Amino acid sequence: MEVQKFSYDNRIPRLFAIATISWGVIGMLAGVLAAFQLAFPVMNLNMEYTTFGRVRPVHTNAVIFAFVGNAIFTAVYYSMPRLLKTPMWSKALGRIHFWGWQLIIVAAAVTLLMGYTSSKEYAELEWPIDVAITIIWVVFGINMMGTILTRRERHLYVAIWFYLASWVTVAMLHIVNSFELPISFMKSYSWYAGVQDALVQWWYGHNAVAFFLTTPFLGMMYYFLPKAANRPIYSYRLSIIHFWSLIFIYIWAGPHHLLYTALPEWAQSLGTALSLMLLLPSWGGMLNGLFTLRGAWDKVREDPVLKFIVVAVICYGMATFEGPMLSLKNVNAISHYSDWTVAHVHIGALGWNGFLTFGMMYWLIPRLFNTKLYSAKLAGTHFLIGTFGIVLYAVPMYWAAFRTYFMMTAFTPEGQLQYQFIDVVQSVVPFYALRAIGGSIYLAGVLLMVYNLVKTARKGSFVESEEASAPPLLRGYKAPTKAHWHSKIERKPVMLLILSFIVVAIGGLIEMVPTFLVKENVPTIASVKPYTPLELQGRDIYIQEGCNNCHTQMIRPFRYEVARYGEYSKAGESVYDHPHLWGSKRTGPDLARVGGKYPDSWHFNHMLEPVSMAPGSVMPPYPWLFEKEINIGSTNSKIYAMRKLGVPYPEGYEADAVKDLKQQAVEITDRLKKEKIAIGSDKQIVALIAYLQRLGKDIKAANHKPE
Repeated sequence: MEVQKFSYDNRIPRLFAIATISWGVIGMLAGVLAAFQLAFPVMNLNMEYTTFGRVRPVHTNAVIFAFVGNAIFTAVYYSMPRLLKTPMWSKALGRIHFWGWQLIIVAAAVTLLMGYTSSKEYAELEWPIDVAITIIWVVFGINMMGTILTRRERHLYVAIWFYLASWVTVAMLHIVNSFELPISFMKSYSWYAGVQDALVQWWYGHNAVAFFLTTPFLGMMYYFLPKAANRPIYSYRLSIIHFWSLIFIYIWAGPHHLLYTALPEWAQSLGTALSLMLLLPSWGGMLNGLFTLRGAWDKVREDPVLKFIVVAVICYGMATFEGPMLSLKNVNAISHYSDWTVAHVHIGALGWNGFLTFGMMYWLIPRLFNTKLYSAKLAGTHFLIGTFGIVLYAVPMYWAAFRTYFMMTAFTPEGQLQYQFIDVVQSVVPFYALRAIGGSIYLAGVLLMVYNLVKTARKGSFVESEEASAPPLLRGYKAPTKAHWHSKIERKPVMLLILSFIVVAIGGLIEMVPTFLVKENVPTIASVKPYTPLELQGRDIYIQEGCNNCHTQMIRPFRYEVARYGEYSKAGESVYDHPHLWGSKRTGPDLARVGGKYPDSWHFNHMLEPVSMAPGSVMPPYPWLFEKEINIGSTNSKIYAMRKLGVPYPEGYEADAVKDLKQQAVEITDRLKKEKIAIGSDKQIVALIAYLQRLGKDIKAANHKPE
């Protein structure tokens, strides 16, 4: 048979590898800054662009989409041609993909720091960037499928299954979660509201972790672990079970982020049940990876690449055991809104994603530059530093979570809450400081890796392309009738892609369709009214400043929460909230019932200097809100957009909206004058006060109606 000659292009993998390392350092620096800000508020620097509320989403997006995303693309552009014995289908599409993705990352960082955010967890980017992500993701998919369809290797290795399933699922998640109505170039409102928005968001949020941080990295594990160990994967059959069961079950698990909330009980229970089932395929994959090292454990002691990969796989096992456990309601009651979730996420991010990426880089860079690693000893030191950093990060967070829970639930013998919220915050500040130090140590290890890899590259000579040869793929080939069912699917990549999409779509449809179509899932409350124009502007300022990063608006039906915050939250309260603001972490108290709890002057002084109203607060001041004016010109378009989304503003209300806004603003400034506070009625702080004073008032009004 004729053998065809071709070459593997290493230039795109090199570009993505450089981007991975560079964005990794930047994203982790942002994380370290955010961690120190929670322990030492002075590090917010008293500037609007450097507050925790704006830095935190920059950190999460940089680590997830810049660091991890570029690592995925590095692996795909390196491993896929070699597994398929063909070059990537299009070098031009590869370059468009690379530069397009980097421009998206830069745009994301700039816009988030400027306060342009949708507020959705892991999906904060505004609509123009969402559109750009969709285009570049399609470019990536076309290049992948083109490569698969022009392959010379009939069999599709397990790593490629995971790459394909990740691509199609992320596309589905991104498109469904990003349905939004633009009102200006950098502002939009979520198409969904309240309960429905929360369900869609956490269907996306959990599965962004699943299909961006997990499944493509499993593809990387299945490629780089056998390569580094020089052993075949332990069990091909186990990999089949691992793949199909994982992608089917993972998509159902999102509701476990919403336990004890206003989400319908059936959806919570469904999410819990499937989350528990998720343990089996996850550990099947972990064991398949670890058992691959049978007979090669002596190499692990010496080879830094295997050290990183082994600990990465163990961290994957730890995180995927802890995740299902956190979906148990009695455990979730402790962990949710606490630092336990932060610890859990970072065991996965630092251990699984970080260490597997480092292992890949230590293996890949010497091969791209045709040399040996500059210093295995430095790599070993990085391993020790990184491991210590993970431990010092996670352990204080677990400790803080339990300490917080026991303090929050403590009552005096007389039945009063024993601790104020600020007492709880102050008690965990030392743990926040330890967490920041742990993150700094982990980052120091990364900088050591950068030095090691730069020296490695300088020591060698970059190999732009590698010559290879393979016989062509015989077209029209029919699999033997007795062939294994899965081998037939592997020979048909389009079928594999379609089946993967069907499998991942089932769970989302079953969970979301009843919530959107069956009215009993989201009962309305007659006393709940749309926001006034000023309150709507204030809500957008609240989102702009990232207040939802620290404050929830969802009171769970627990004695200690009701006693502390007020009546527990109902599904009908947030029917006009585009997007919902239930939150996922309480660094500050819940605000669902804060309206009317304090006078306007309290909120004014609290935003100007938090410690003046709450001594010991770790919240930064917001002096620019007292100088910047409300964007009154956007009021009409916001009201129009909300009515398009189903909010019952009267037809033609735009004609009166600005007048009503100004009237309410004057009422607030008049009340402030009585307390000897002078401020212009057009300042952003006035709108924010209006929004905060509205929260929970509709429910309070309903509860105090005369018989």
